[in-house]
Amino acid sequence: MPSEDLANVAYSLVLTKPFNPLLSMYLKNVCLVGLALSLTISTTSAQTTPADSSINAIAPVEIKAYFNAQAMLDLTTSGKVISNKFMNSQAPSSFLSSFNSTPGLRMEERSPGSYRLALRGSMIRSPFGVRNTKVYLDEIPLTDASGNTYLNLLDPVGINSIHIIKGPDGSLYGPNSGGIIRFMPSGFSNNENEKSIMLSGGSYGLFHEQIKFQHQVNDAYKFSFDQAYLRSDGYRQHTGMDKLFLQTTHQWDYNPKGTLKFLALYSDLGYETPGGLTQQQYDEDPRQSRPAGGPFPSAQDQKAAIYNKTILGGITHAYKFSDQLEHVITVFGTHTDLENPFITNYELRNEKNVGFRTYLSFQDQQNSMLQWEMQLGVEGQKGWYHIKNHENNLGERGTLTDDDKLENGQHFYFYRAKARLYDKLTAEASIGLNFNGIEFERNTPGETASDGHIDFAKSWLPRLGLSYMATKNLAVRGSVSKGFSTPTIAEVRSSNNEINSDLQAESGTNYEMGMRFETNDRRFIADLSGYSYQMKNGIVRHLNEAGNEYFVNAGEMDQKGIEASLLSQIISNPEAQILKGLIFSTNLTYQDYVFQDYVLNEVDLSGNSITSVPEWIWVNTLSLAFAKQFELNVLHNFTSSIPLNDVNTVYADKYHLLQAKASWTGKISNRHALQLFFGVDNILDSKYSLGNDINAMGNRYFNVAPGRNFYTGVKFML
Repeated sequence: MPSEDLANVAYSLVLTKPFNPLLSMYLKNVCLVGLALSLTISTTSAQTTPADSSINAIAPVEIKAYFNAQAMLDLTTSGKVISNKFMNSQAPSSFLSSFNSTPGLRMEERSPGSYRLALRGSMIRSPFGVRNTKVYLDEIPLTDASGNTYLNLLDPVGINSIHIIKGPDGSLYGPNSGGIIRFMPSGFSNNENEKSIMLSGGSYGLFHEQIKFQHQVNDAYKFSFDQAYLRSDGYRQHTGMDKLFLQTTHQWDYNPKGTLKFLALYSDLGYETPGGLTQQQYDEDPRQSRPAGGPFPSAQDQKAAIYNKTILGGITHAYKFSDQLEHVITVFGTHTDLENPFITNYELRNEKNVGFRTYLSFQDQQNSMLQWEMQLGVEGQKGWYHIKNHENNLGERGTLTDDDKLENGQHFYFYRAKARLYDKLTAEASIGLNFNGIEFERNTPGETASDGHIDFAKSWLPRLGLSYMATKNLAVRGSVSKGFSTPTIAEVRSSNNEINSDLQAESGTNYEMGMRFETNDRRFIADLSGYSYQMKNGIVRHLNEAGNEYFVNAGEMDQKGIEASLLSQIISNPEAQILKGLIFSTNLTYQDYVFQDYVLNEVDLSGNSITSVPEWIWVNTLSLAFAKQFELNVLHNFTSSIPLNDVNTVYADKYHLLQAKASWTGKISNRHALQLFFGVDNILDSKYSLGNDINAMGNRYFNVAPGRNFYTGVKFML
């Protein structure tokens, strides 16, 4: 079949309805170019210099999606690994560019330090943070007992890689409706000694400092210490941010069968919240913070901000009784002090969480015709939340208005079985039984104390997955899984200071098909996924007339999507005089998300696009390695328009974002090296809103992202 016909076939897989003609033509050309590159690489691979390690740094051979590392071609679900090298290809201060280069994953930044993240879902639940995706640090849940995750506490210096499972998987990880993100901390997954200091600065008062100390003491013991400090004045008024990050890991292989791992993290984060703007304010001066309006003071007058001090610690013990049988147990705890002066009140939150995760794993890999494994385990968490609200008198705490104590208990049991036949067919089945409930005690001043209980019915969460190696380079996969996500404490007891005992957990079933192709030398990789997720009781954020948020269930949601990615190492020639390496990737996300059965205040919104979800996201990256250790990394992001309210009357404009980072690395002695780097964000100086306020009161939807800005820095490898 001619390559142009192949391109038309590939193009038809992702084009499901008409859209921008220019984008249509470009996508067709991308498919044609990608297939042509594949043919070129496959026919010349025997004559060219072997691929260097940089391709594996972008697309690792193995992913730790479940209990053991496995080949990507063996995976029965859609997954992605973000390597440390790729995280460092753009600004070293955040995960924003790395996450947004992953199909199906979108991260927003309303202002420095204020992040939101959606994995195969919308952001209609999250004014900040992560609420329908389960997040782990190795074996330790970063997500608390109620389902909330403070992702902004982390710094890239403490992370070696990020492993992502897309699509709900409540069978093994408990409540989630978007997927699983596993951060692999420095020191656990890397045996190399590393000592480095990085200093960088940039536009709008940006300063970032990182220290990494990772050391293999002997064959049995290694440790790491990572520290970072980040500050910024921000692009808009009242967007200052200040963060201190400390993390240490220790791993002791105390005998050939036993391993003990310890992780501790402390983060002290404070950032000002400028508030959303109306369309008129956004057009007149997008850099202003929310001005006073009606009975409400301005964000600056109220000193609106969030201050979060969190400490997390956990110990994991793994013991192999034999080559087949292993037991793993993790115990962990977190403590968070959160202070939030807001426009309408001043909130104090004291949050404590403790928990454990343990499982037995049995595997038999001896027979080449049949390899199998199974796991049986349980995970549980208990959270205590003491929330007080005061009047906000221009940034000072006033009269106490509300005083509530809530407890969230969650535990689930899980079982998984996996078999691989003749190195061709992989089949796995898993099931979880989840229990979740909330107890609360209200001590509102001037009112009689009251208490109550919210019990979410126990839920069975199954998953079935298949992967078949059609050829040694091509795998096709399919899965069916149940998603389930309970309301977080911040949704049950939101800023309107009421306990919403009627809020239900969102749930649904996800059907997915996909395929993955890799050349023998892994210099060309293609991945395609299509899914349909039918969600019931989707949780949606709204604001009342007083400006306080509350949450409702939105009936049924129909979430269909296609995700496609192509990655090619076009040039790999370490002996070249000028250009030694060239890697290109293109990633496409199509999301057809609609409210299927949703009536709000007697208005039928069925058929409307789901709020906050762009229909198209298209990201391209280009990495060039030159002689003399010069590198250039370029990233392009196109995001289509985004509905900002449930009635679909207001949209954020589509935008193109272009970023680039150049670096040079050279030895300054036999043991020491120096890296200099320079980066530009928003090269096109596009005006766009990132981190929009959803269903905003007073039509204050927009939070402008920085215009063209710069950063530069130096890194010493000691």
